[in-house]
Amino acid sequence: MAALEEEFTLSVGALGAGPNGVLGVEPSDKTDQFLVTDSSRTVILYKVSDQKPLGSWSVKQGQVITCPAVCNFQTGEYIVVHDNKVLRIWNNEDVNLDKVFKATLSAEVYRIHSIQGTEPVVQFKEGAVRGLEALLAEPQQKIETVISDGEVIKWAKFFMVFRHPALIFITEKHGSYFAYVQMFNSQNLSKYTLLLGPEEKCITLNFTAYVDRKFISLMSISSDGCIYESLIPIYPSDTEKNQRVVKSQLLKAVVSDNSRSGIALTVLDRDHIAVLGPPMPASKDCLSIWNIKFQILQTSKELPQGTSGQLWYYGENLFMLHGKVLTVIPYKCEVSSLAGALGKLKHSQDAGTHTIPHFVNWETSQGYGLGSQNSEQSRRILRRKKLEVSLQPEVPVSEQLLSTIKKDSEKHIEVELRKFLAAKWTPDFHTQIGDIVTGLLGRCKAEPSFYPRNCLIQLIQTHTLSYSLCSGLMEIALEKTDVQMLQLCLHQFPDIPESVTCACLKIFLSIGDDSLQEININMESVFDYSDTEQDEKMEEQPEILQNGFSPENGNHGNFNQKVNEKPQNAAEETTSCPVTPKRAALLNAILHSAYSEVFLLPHLKDIPAQHITLFLQYLYFLYLKCSENATMTLPGIHPPTLSQIMDWICLLLDANFTVVVMIPEAKRLLINLYKFVKSQISVYSELNKIEVSFRELQKLNQEKNIRGLYSIEVLELF
Repeated sequence: MAALEEEFTLSVGALGAGPNGVLGVEPSDKTDQFLVTDSSRTVILYKVSDQKPLGSWSVKQGQVITCPAVCNFQTGEYIVVHDNKVLRIWNNEDVNLDKVFKATLSAEVYRIHSIQGTEPVVQFKEGAVRGLEALLAEPQQKIETVISDGEVIKWAKFFMVFRHPALIFITEKHGSYFAYVQMFNSQNLSKYTLLLGPEEKCITLNFTAYVDRKFISLMSISSDGCIYESLIPIYPSDTEKNQRVVKSQLLKAVVSDNSRSGIALTVLDRDHIAVLGPPMPASKDCLSIWNIKFQILQTSKELPQGTSGQLWYYGENLFMLHGKVLTVIPYKCEVSSLAGALGKLKHSQDAGTHTIPHFVNWETSQGYGLGSQNSEQSRRILRRKKLEVSLQPEVPVSEQLLSTIKKDSEKHIEVELRKFLAAKWTPDFHTQIGDIVTGLLGRCKAEPSFYPRNCLIQLIQTHTLSYSLCSGLMEIALEKTDVQMLQLCLHQFPDIPESVTCACLKIFLSIGDDSLQEININMESVFDYSDTEQDEKMEEQPEILQNGFSPENGNHGNFNQKVNEKPQNAAEETTSCPVTPKRAALLNAILHSAYSEVFLLPHLKDIPAQHITLFLQYLYFLYLKCSENATMTLPGIHPPTLSQIMDWICLLLDANFTVVVMIPEAKRLLINLYKFVKSQISVYSELNKIEVSFRELQKLNQEKNIRGLYSIEVLELF
């Protein structure tokens, strides 16, 4: 069921000062960020969830932006054209558009098209198209004329068809409309004449399109208030001829038939479209959601301040100019079903008639005139038929979800998955989860831009998956550098190979702190590092080593004398954590992972020495924190154990000692580790002595128990 949520204002001031309102709203390479181009001089980058601008750029006074700014998804840069021929390219760090890259082209530009998965293309007003890189290599190259004299481009859309970019644009000449389809993989340009349908006798106001299998479904709304559809083949039979396509009526009386402006439509999914315009001649503008599958209106929202007849749809948000401010209306939609569109109807019956119950009540059967044996037999047959109908297996929910995964949007898949997980679990639930993950990963590999991370995280949290069941999951997470998902997999999967564990470790050590700040990471295993009281004690007594052992009286040679020359510096190094809390949480996930030393060591040798040093510093810090407690444990819900810390220190030194010893930055760390090993040897030596004393004491106690005598003795161990 389609639903429009509460609207909110995106722009802080009035937009659309120019004659055409807002030139365009285009997505950025960052989630939830969009470029809004005013029709005068300004481009603004907004973050929708925060409802605030992140940046603003303007051309000089006297210059006019002539086509919407877009983002180059391959480089993260922004592109805009002003004064029809001047192309500008900039990024977030740039402030003044007059000082950024500039290219003056030889022909006037209609639009720049940019989508995920391919480079931007520049479309000229004469119909020709050039890739951005080829155009920048020779900005003054000659641009050919594709459309005929008098034709004007009215609308264009750039999208992917079978993983290849394609462009469709509509032209108009003397009241006739033509559709051009440009396939970039084959460089074929096909032209179609759009013939009027039998009911259409008016002006076409707006267009929208989507890919439906082997056809492009082109929809248009006309001044008679109706929506028409044309099916254009993606691969025509004859590209040389001007082919004809008939427009057929799809929806009737969607908007007022007197409207000549302020009308727009856009496709939301295969079953729904959004229409902007007044539904009746005297009514105000409305945003309406129509179900084209069942041809019904599902929801609408009145816009009393009027609109500019412009509508954009990205992800879950509809953008429009309401009055003079840019407004966002979130949109939700589920899979179309007749029950959802019309409502589930209860079975009704006439008051004077009797109906046969679903199940036979043998004590009251005669009341229905079924007292004979034949009637009872009919009742049993009827009951059996009803039961057979009710027990006929519907398509399993898991299979419906697998079908949804193959073709629908990420948001739609997430909604259906949430329903599936909320239902009662069946005995084959584990198998179904495995099939769902396999389906999602298969589509991820087929479509690089498809990455349903929220769905994958929900599936991991069911505690039913393992690495062997979905080995491709961590592989994709590593490609996307999705550290949140990698941390979750390390916590949940018991059978992760050592090579994958090391690959995760490399990412955890190399990812920047700025990137980690924006990521939601489980921090349960990290304790509070700001233990100021303990730090002060450590600074007051820097000569005291771990476990209460002081090597003052021990003979450690000249090396220890050099080590102890600057105890204050060592104390300062060990009282602060060398990594941020979020990186510490990721490294703790590595410490908790299972491994085999034989298979892990070769992969540890591939980690850069600087990262090994950082990891050793963190492990040494954890060891010192353990040593502060009598229980030799760290605070927190699920912190690393002393055994895990010691094992990883040994592993890292075994694999990389010859490399680490050559790094100047690691000198102090290695000296501290040497002191640490010395202190451990001394502690265990003293513990062995105590053990001997306790054994002797135990023997004395046994002898006293045998004699039945009572005595008090004071033993001096040192």
